[in-house]
Amino acid sequence: MRNTNLSEEVPISWNQIKQQIKSAWEEDFYYSRTFTLGAEHVLNQTKTLVGDSKKFVLDVSVLMFVLVIALYIFYPSIANADKDYLQSHLDEKSTALVIESMQEKTKRFGSLPQAKNSVPKNTIKIPISAYTSNVLQTDDTPCITASGFDVCEHGIENIVAANFVPLGSRVRIPELFGNRVFLVEDRMNKRYHHKIDIWMQNIEDARNFGLQYATVEVF
Repeated sequence: MRNTNLSEEVPISWNQIKQQIKSAWEEDFYYSRTFTLGAEHVLNQTKTLVGDSKKFVLDVSVLMFVLVIALYIFYPSIANADKDYLQSHLDEKSTALVIESMQEKTKRFGSLPQAKNSVPKNTIKIPISAYTSNVLQTDDTPCITASGFDVCEHGIENIVAANFVPLGSRVRIPELFGNRVFLVEDRMNKRYHHKIDIWMQNIEDARNFGLQYATVEVF
């Protein structure tokens, strides 16, 4: 005969399981009943609140619609934000300021003051010659000056070469060119110190200019 093991677990029937669950629910083991009922209460309150809010939003929308219609009927300028209507009710002082502002926009303020001729920093009488953008007179980049300036593209005869003043200096030769201002953008051969070479477009003009002596004003 087989010995019965007292430690073996006896299978629990479905009725016993239901009885245990019912007992746990009634005695509120682990607060299961409390949590369940609380969650159900919160859910019911939320449903009630959402339902009331929908009705409240609908009421507010209807009220706002009626208010806008009333504004259009009784106060059209406010409802339309009519800027012209509001401006038509300015007082005398405000109207005068508006007119004055409009007049200022078309008022002539006169001409700007004329700049006076500046005094040269130095004057010197030196020989002056002319040159063109020719490889025989310059180098393999005849249009580009020592400062990197393109005289051919510039095309204006107001560029000179000189060694005794910094690049970018302004000079004037009143005896030969009146008030025309020349820009020092190029250099000459090192052996020519006190001398100026004027750039010209036409080689015939440069030859006809030749070599002349005149006073140079340095600014």
